[in-house]
Amino acid sequence: MSTEIYYFSGAGNSLHVARELQKRIPETRLIPIVSLLSKDIAKTNAETVGFVFPIHGMTLPVPVKKFIKKLEVSSAKYLFAIATRGGTIHNGFTIIDNILKKKGKGLDSYFSITVLSNDPKLEAWKCPTKEEVEEMGITIQTRVDGIQNIVQNNEVSRENDLDGVSISHNPFLNFMFEKIIHLAMKYLVEIKGVNNYFYADEKCIGCGTCEKVCLSKKIKLVGKKPVWQNNVKCYFCYACLNYCPRKAVQIKDKWYMKSHTQTKGRYPHPFATADEIAKQKMK
Repeated sequence: MSTEIYYFSGAGNSLHVARELQKRIPETRLIPIVSLLSKDIAKTNAETVGFVFPIHGMTLPVPVKKFIKKLEVSSAKYLFAIATRGGTIHNGFTIIDNILKKKGKGLDSYFSITVLSNDPKLEAWKCPTKEEVEEMGITIQTRVDGIQNIVQNNEVSRENDLDGVSISHNPFLNFMFEKIIHLAMKYLVEIKGVNNYFYADEKCIGCGTCEKVCLSKKIKLVGKKPVWQNNVKCYFCYACLNYCPRKAVQIKDKWYMKSHTQTKGRYPHPFATADEIAKQKMK
């Protein structure tokens, strides 16, 4: 049985999970979602199709949603999704199900894996320790072992997210908060384009790493300084923030948010290099 896993990864967590699953399931191809976004229609001939992605602001990353809308999945007999997230509940699987429903399909199984957060703008965020990284690695291995068995046996497993952190004990309030976050992300990423959000401070040496890992190609080096182009929309993947070797890329303070990136470390996944993140753009 042929298997294709389509993945999107900014800091490397989702790439690591996708590769670990590929090791366990024979005849599995890993395909970066970013490499197919320019196509009007994408088509799979695989019988088993999976999506692996991070959660952005409690919801599905915009490029993942766009890709699934254009993916032809008529050959698929089994569909699954894996979301990596910092800990919060999310509506990513509901969005995918709604898209697939229009194609006469639906997710047979889905799984959320809690990983270390890569969002240093948050006040309480701390750079993960070596011990925390090792513990996360063990957790991922255990979770992927279980996922492998379910996927290979084509089992239905739409698991309740009992580990996700809720905003409230009231399900209705959680639903409304997810809706608000989803609309805010849609506005910021799809409509507004997230302009004037990042910048490079005086530590920048013009190495070009941020331009290389930028999955939307928003960053362009001009005079050895990165420029976030206003006519290109950001994917909110934070690759530029986390892979800068000098920690020179920062998030600006906004009226709705105090950024703490200048005083914090960074977290690119230890098993995903800048080159591997950048390769997602290759067609």
